[in-house]
Amino acid sequence: MGVDREVSARAVFLDRDGVLNAAVVRDGRPYPPQRVDELVILPGVRAALDELRRAGFVLLVVTNQPDVARGAQTREVVEAIHARLRAELPLDAIYCCYHDDADACACRKPAPGLLLDGARAFGVDLAASFMVGDRWRDIEAGAAAGCRTVFVDHQYRERQPRAFDARVASLSEASAWILEGATT
Repeated sequence: MGVDREVSARAVFLDRDGVLNAAVVRDGRPYPPQRVDELVILPGVRAALDELRRAGFVLLVVTNQPDVARGAQTREVVEAIHARLRAELPLDAIYCCYHDDADACACRKPAPGLLLDGARAFGVDLAASFMVGDRWRDIEAGAAAGCRTVFVDHQYRERQPRAFDARVASLSEASAWILEGATT
């Protein structure tokens, strides 16, 4: 993790499942991979992250993994998935909430706690940063933190975000939109 520093960096906060790696979709709803060998990094993700990195963005994953609190997943498997993502992708850090809604924590999206933690650690200017996610919780957390939001719309059969700055079909499209706005 980074250390507290002056606020000047720009970041792209990234949801994990459905943005970096394929979500397992059942009955129109997304779920995380259950094992490391089920992890499939989506096409174009590495190139999109490389472009964002070259443009000077800090790359921070912010992910809810409530299956740990629900007893359906172990923290060790989640951390092994994160280790593989860190090994294969140019990520600065991964911030994870292991709680469920009933825990009423400050870190479970749509609360902005994970983004705020990352911003403090890496000296991130939230108003100059972006949140890329595929679910309403991601978009609302980004907005609550003061970031611009990019919704990766996989047309899940669930609640949709109320408002966002851009709607795209992939991280590659999100990266292009972010970089177009960052240079104009």
